[in-house]
Amino acid sequence: MPRMSACGPAPSLISLFWGVLASISYYGSYAWIVFRTVAGVITIGDMTFYLSLFRQSQGTFQGLFMNMGQLFESGLFLENLFDFLDLTPQMNPSTGRKVPRPITQGIEFRNVGFRYPDREEFALRGVNLIIRPGEKIALVGANGAGKTTLIKLLTRLYDPTEGEILLDGVDLREYELEDLRERIGVIFQDFVRYQVTARENIGFGQIKDLLDETRILAASERGGADEVIDRLPQGYDTVLGRWFDKGAELSGGQWQKIALGRAFMRDSEVLVLDEPTAALDAEREYEIFQRFRNLTEGRIAVLISHRFSTVRMADRIVVIENGKLSELGTHVELLELGGTYARLFNMQAEGYR
Repeated sequence: MPRMSACGPAPSLISLFWGVLASISYYGSYAWIVFRTVAGVITIGDMTFYLSLFRQSQGTFQGLFMNMGQLFESGLFLENLFDFLDLTPQMNPSTGRKVPRPITQGIEFRNVGFRYPDREEFALRGVNLIIRPGEKIALVGANGAGKTTLIKLLTRLYDPTEGEILLDGVDLREYELEDLRERIGVIFQDFVRYQVTARENIGFGQIKDLLDETRILAASERGGADEVIDRLPQGYDTVLGRWFDKGAELSGGQWQKIALGRAFMRDSEVLVLDEPTAALDAEREYEIFQRFRNLTEGRIAVLISHRFSTVRMADRIVVIENGKLSELGTHVELLELGGTYARLFNMQAEGYR
C-alpha cells in the first residue's frame, strides 16, 4: 500500500480547521443577532438591516479573498514564464564558421563521451566513428543504449562532455549553430504534431521556404505525405489536429508521414531518421525504404530502427551497447561475427518463420 506523503495531512487539517471556524463564526453571528432581537435590545427592523449587511459584507470578503487566491495562483504561472524567458543558451559559442558545401571528408566522432546534467553515469563513452560523405549508417541497440543521445550530439542539441565531433576535420562547436542545423534534417521518434495547416506542417521543415509551393509538394511526395493530404477535405489548406474548428485528426502513421515530409523539406546534406517508420504499416514502410537510397542520394544518412529489414539497407551498421560502440560493419560482416547483431537479427527473423 503506498505511503501517504508526510506533507499531505497537515494542509488538509488546517483547511478543515479554518472551514469549521468560518462556519461557527457565520452561524454564531446569526444566532447573536436573533438573540439580541428576542431580548428586545434591537428591533426587528434593526435585525433585518444587520442580517442584510452581514450577508453583503460576507460576499464582499469572500470575493476579495478569492481574487487574492487567483492572483497568487496566476503569480506562480508568471514566475514559471519569467524563469523560462530568462533561460540562456547553454551551448558553447561558435566562431561563426560556415558549414562546407558540399561535405567532402565526412563526420568523425573522436573519443566522444557525454553525461546528462545532474547525472553521474555517462550516456555515451569512448565513441569513435567515421561517417564518410554519402554513406548510410544504421544505429542498432536496446532502448536507452545511447542511440538518440548520439544523434543529439551530432545535431548540437548538446555538446560532448569529453572528446570532439568533427565535420570535414573541424569541431562542430566552431560552426555557426543555425547554419549547422540548416544542413541537418532530422525526424525524431517524438516528432511535433503542429495544429496548423498541412502545408505549414511540411513547410516548417525549412521556414524560409514556407511559401515555396513547389518545394512543399516535392517534400510531401518524397516522405509519402501526399497520399494523406490528397484525402483531406481542403487538401494542403486543411488544418490538422482538433485544437481548432474543422480540424482533421490523423492517425499515428499519417502524422509520421507528415513529419517525414517535413524532414525532406530541408535542403540538408545530413539526414537523420530516428525510428521514421515506427507507426507505418508494413506495406508503406517497404515502399519508403525501397526508395531509401534515392531519397538520400548524395547525402549522409543516419538511421535508427529496431526493424532489421530496414537496417540491412544501410552501408554499415553500428551496434551500441551500454553507451559504447560494440560492433561495426556491414550486415553480412556482423552476421559472420556472430555477436549481438547476429543474435538480435536471428531472434527477429525467427518470429517470421
